[in-house]
Amino acid sequence: MTHGCSDESKIRLERRGAMDSIYKIIDVVGTSKTSWEEAAKNAVETAGKSLEDLRVGEVVKLDMVIDKNKVVAYRARVNISFKYRS
Repeated sequence: MTHGCSDESKIRLERRGAMDSIYKIIDVVGTSKTSWEEAAKNAVETAGKSLEDLRVGEVVKLDMVIDKNKVVAYRARVNISFKYRS
């Protein structure tokens, strides 16, 4: 799993709600040997270990790793928003 800011990550600031809160969105990739759902869950839970106040996760891409004509891993790219604190 990768998290944080990289050149290929798209980081956006987004305004939501009546209180004009600001949220940062990062792009993370989770993996699993069993399912895309587990891969997405792994992405969010691992990101949550170093980020606070996670708000929304959006699965933006699903793919899989194939080895010798067999699926060996599922990958989920997830945009995760968290409250921005200045």
